[in-house]
Amino acid sequence: MTMIEKIGARKYLVFLLLYLGWCISFIDRTAISISATHIIKDLAISPVKMGAVLSMFYIGYTIMQIPGGWLADKIGSKKVILVAVALWSVFTILTGMVESLMALLVIRLLFGLGEGGFPPASFKSVAENFSGVARSNASSAMVSSNYIGSMIAPLIVAPLILAFDWRNTFMIIGGIGFIYIFLFAFLTPSSKAVRQQVDHSKTASSLVLKNKYLWTICAMWFGISIVNKGLDTWMPIYLMTERGLNLKAVGWLLPIPFLIAGLTTAVGGWIVNKYFDGKERRLIIPCCILMCLGLYEMYSAATIAQVIIAQGFVYLFKSLIFALVIALPAKKLPQEQIGRGLGIINTGGMAAGFVAPVIIGALVTWSGYHAVFMFLIGAVVFSLFMSFWIKSQVTPRLHKELSQA
Repeated sequence: MTMIEKIGARKYLVFLLLYLGWCISFIDRTAISISATHIIKDLAISPVKMGAVLSMFYIGYTIMQIPGGWLADKIGSKKVILVAVALWSVFTILTGMVESLMALLVIRLLFGLGEGGFPPASFKSVAENFSGVARSNASSAMVSSNYIGSMIAPLIVAPLILAFDWRNTFMIIGGIGFIYIFLFAFLTPSSKAVRQQVDHSKTASSLVLKNKYLWTICAMWFGISIVNKGLDTWMPIYLMTERGLNLKAVGWLLPIPFLIAGLTTAVGGWIVNKYFDGKERRLIIPCCILMCLGLYEMYSAATIAQVIIAQGFVYLFKSLIFALVIALPAKKLPQEQIGRGLGIINTGGMAAGFVAPVIIGALVTWSGYHAVFMFLIGAVVFSLFMSFWIKSQVTPRLHKELSQA
């Protein structure tokens, strides 16, 4: 069997392992939100300080998006992925050992720096194994793991906390990462072997860094991600403190919106490529409007069932925008620029991960959850405004890439 045939036969295995890696990463990072009420009690910290803890991860994570993409473009995705998983697994274990707020803040920052190289490297790995529309669809399908991982996390983490306490839970899920490293190292082809089969012509980094389309998408995605990261980090606390649910009930209810979003994102790439390539605003504008309506309904809902249904409504339309954010740039960017290009876009989402938890923590303390939901609606309005600035313009180099596809 030739090298090309081997790569063709194994690219779906690579995809499945990348998908699994994303799920594990979301279980690791979601664990702190589900454990938040226990951590607040054990370390005697306020909601504002807990918001800072939740945000700290995203500072490091945001910082590493573009450098992580550059490394993946430079040395190949596999090395970056293995190092990232090793680092985040170590810091997951260390999270369970903290005895002070300062130690927790430092560990969460290092956790984010360690994990930050994984997203751009995973997109790079997809680009090394798929091309054209298949690359775009595979990238979009892969990020549906964000929601599937978030869906699985409460089902795994909540029972572990109840059985072993929150500290041992972090050590258990950190250990899972080292099992994954072994699987990925021995079951995937080296990045070098893949790159030998594709055109790897040299292009300047400025081609991506000066691309206004990517930066506008980045800004628009920042606003949408305020909602994503805000709800991801604070929804368990909201349901337990404001809606009176216990940890077991939260563990069963939280996955429902993520399942809806995961399924939508998985098919969203195909929908975007077929109907919205070059027509981004036709998708973004109605989705933003419907997200605002869903957020308002979440706050005003009289029952828990209505809250969860409204959250699923919000996540459905958010995930369609997510599919667009990943699918179209993945198709338009040259293979050798995928890591940096999608790293730029992901920077917007991860910056929101820093901003949202700390602001929400302050709003909860000073004004209550009414202000929180108004803040989330305002973030969507910002994205709606940014969508009017999106123009489907690519550089001549990218037009050449598309014409050759």
